[in-house]
Amino acid sequence: MKTNIGVFFGGRSTEHEISVISASQAMSAINRDRYDVTPIYISKQGHWYTGEALFDVANYRDIPALLSKCQEVYMQPAYGDYSLYRKKRSMFGSPILTTLDVVIPVLHGSNGEDGIFEGVLETIGIPYAGCDTLSSANGMDKITMKMILQASGVPVVPYVWFTDMQWFAQRDELLTRIETEIGYPVIVKPANLGSSVGIGRALDREQLMEKIEDAERYSSRIIVEHMVEQLQEINCSVLGDADDYRMSVLEEPIKSGEILSYQDKYMGGTKGTKGMQASQKRIPADLPDDVTKRIQYLAGETFRVLGCHGVSRVDVIVDKSNGKIYVNEINTIPGSLSFYLWEATGITFENLMDRLVALAVKRKREKGLKTISYDQNIFSMKGGVKGGLKGTK
Repeated sequence: MKTNIGVFFGGRSTEHEISVISASQAMSAINRDRYDVTPIYISKQGHWYTGEALFDVANYRDIPALLSKCQEVYMQPAYGDYSLYRKKRSMFGSPILTTLDVVIPVLHGSNGEDGIFEGVLETIGIPYAGCDTLSSANGMDKITMKMILQASGVPVVPYVWFTDMQWFAQRDELLTRIETEIGYPVIVKPANLGSSVGIGRALDREQLMEKIEDAERYSSRIIVEHMVEQLQEINCSVLGDADDYRMSVLEEPIKSGEILSYQDKYMGGTKGTKGMQASQKRIPADLPDDVTKRIQYLAGETFRVLGCHGVSRVDVIVDKSNGKIYVNEINTIPGSLSFYLWEATGITFENLMDRLVALAVKRKREKGLKTISYDQNIFSMKGGVKGGLKGTK
């Protein structure tokens, strides 16, 4: 029997549509002679659907019409149960629609790339590709990511972070701290969003306040970073696990303004139908060999110290005024799964999907070798349990 791959996409995220595009690309690349593919679309309301109509990206122009052709489904949070259940059951038919063998999440942004969905998969115990709950959460949150990288010797630009409640209560103190520790110009970002959503540039206090007010619409945690004025943005994909990984060739995204925008990434001349593949870029980036190797090394270190798995994309900044290189962020489920970078490196999209499935199975097998509980039942021991073990752990 073929391995049945469940591809999850959509989700309650500002990057919902981009997830649909990335998943469509990924499902098209999977070798159907070797695998069955079950698409599972998560609506913006958080409901799960499956059906053949989900394979055609053109159907997403009319979501109600699309979902009328699909079945609503769910999985049970029971370890070892990989079944996909029908929400609406017939009186005599089986409640199980199909059984998945491996999951490939293609959920960009919050409630999917941040560890929440990965926690569901961990609870079920099904093999899945990509970062686990911890590395997903740390990779998604720009604040904790920079803390970990900085502590591990990976260079990041100077930054200040705070919560929306702190902003409301300590506005003047925070503005002074930003101006004293960083100085203008700065970049303001929501801590846990991708795709350039809610990101803004500020040259003075008035702009800074405006951009923070915008960012806090999207996240309760805000980060303000020093803006490198003579910057060159370079991306590198990493594939494997934290102990065995390889880096792709580099790309230089071409931006239309001062910041690489959502439109630059996804709408470049394609009306938003081809995802990150559509953005304007140079592949490979035109860089000296020593700079290329340094960026690839930092991308690999970022992947390693965050404990990543599967395929990620690390975005770095080169300060052209002094040659310094900083890691900007990691995308643990990158747009288009960075397949175009791997094709330029010599790995086809089909082979990339094969490798993700193999990595998922390998991790599941390795986790099965770890001890997670003891066979002894302390309640059955001689003398029993007295006093409810008060004060013990």
